[in-house]
Amino acid sequence: MPITDMRKLEAVVSLDDDERAWDPDGPSTLPMLISDSLIPLLSNPAIRHQFVPTASENRDCIGSLDPQQEAEHHGTKRLIHRYGSRAAFCTTDSCFAYCRHCFRRRFAGHLAGPASREEILAAAEYAASHKGIKEILLTGGDLFTLSDSRIEEMLSIFRSICPGVILRLCTRAVLTCPERFTNNLMDIIRRYASMGAPFFLMTQFNHPEELTERSCRAVARFVDIGIPAFNQSVLLKGVNDDEETLIALSDKLLMNRIKPYYLFQDDPVRGTDHLRVDIERGLEIERNIRASLSGLAMPQYTADLPDGGGKVILTHQYLKGRTMHDGRPRYIFETPDGEERYYPE
Repeated sequence: MPITDMRKLEAVVSLDDDERAWDPDGPSTLPMLISDSLIPLLSNPAIRHQFVPTASENRDCIGSLDPQQEAEHHGTKRLIHRYGSRAAFCTTDSCFAYCRHCFRRRFAGHLAGPASREEILAAAEYAASHKGIKEILLTGGDLFTLSDSRIEEMLSIFRSICPGVILRLCTRAVLTCPERFTNNLMDIIRRYASMGAPFFLMTQFNHPEELTERSCRAVARFVDIGIPAFNQSVLLKGVNDDEETLIALSDKLLMNRIKPYYLFQDDPVRGTDHLRVDIERGLEIERNIRASLSGLAMPQYTADLPDGGGKVILTHQYLKGRTMHDGRPRYIFETPDGEERYYPE
């Protein structure tokens, strides 16, 4: 049973004044829900900051509830088509626990419910008719809050109508409800993963302590049946805004066969400003961890630009200029260690 009440939460952990002062009717618009699986982890402040709401959410008025302008890019009622080659299908607005940094807080937890069969059909037919769409993100909310029968219906429809489209299974349930991944559910996923284009598992782990034995076992169930796992972290103040934590996270992800994929700059969503790291500090962190991590372990530090601007990679500029040498042009580079090197044109 999820923890859904501040008094219940206080019975498990000692809340500070800022947490007790959170107003559930304030401008943040995101309800509180914390799964039982997370309760043992809340003694870690880095994990607690992600799930226990504070009064800061009600004070943070910077930003928009829809900074990516998803509402303006609906292909169908539940399908967001903001990029030419991929689209996001909002399977449900429910999660097992609501992340306080959620960028879709205008939708999450607002009782919209699961997508209907008609909405799934409309999305699949839209994707089939738009040949440029190569991938669909099954997101929300969290896909795996749905029943096995609803998940099977959804996969069946997408596979029958657009079998050549890659499906990304986007979830945080491997952390928030690892027991959800039963033999029956995995049999369903295995069956449809063997038809048509591949499946990819997209996780969100933001701190190495989130990679518990149970969450790693849940991910392994996907990898063991041939579904690659990629992780999308969010850079968050007080959670992972230091080099040591991010290096440990990448190392632990790789050891559990999960590719560190993105390190997202937290979106300028109303109610989340207290969690946002300055981009200048983010670039410093990116530069420092790049010097310690292999290419396989290095996530792309990325910002999803406001007003529907799209994703851009944020990185230190290693190309410093261009000069002539012996009558030939050459480029001047800075190495990750801060030295200078020349590269002939």
